[in-house]
Amino acid sequence: MRRLLFPLLPAVLAASAVHAAPPPAQASLAMAFGNTVKALYADGKAQRIWFRPDGSWEAVGKRGKWSSGKWSLKDENKVCLKQSRPFPAPFKYCTEFPANGRPGVVWTSQDMYGEPIRLTVVRGIERP
Repeated sequence: MRRLLFPLLPAVLAASAVHAAPPPAQASLAMAFGNTVKALYADGKAQRIWFRPDGSWEAVGKRGKWSSGKWSLKDENKVCLKQSRPFPAPFKYCTEFPANGRPGVVWTSQDMYGEPIRLTVVRGIERP
């Protein structure tokens, strides 16, 4: 596994308030707090993820199963998810998160199995 380059966001934000502005990935992910990151699959099903400033996340997958865990930042433009529920996953899933991660932004990526997904930040908490 690759080593994390940034600690969890709360510590970084506290330090950045005194020393400097946060790197673009941290600032853009902060725009996801209180909003929904929606991953749309080719079959029309969607996964929804909610990020919290305390480093936790919660999601409902395209099959309706709930999961949660901790997120971290890697490099300048990636967010990594480590699942703890419904079971602890033995790996992290990392994907790009755009520097302009505000509501309405759309980008493409792949899920953890390599399936293409189209991601967007939706304003507010969108529950299935």
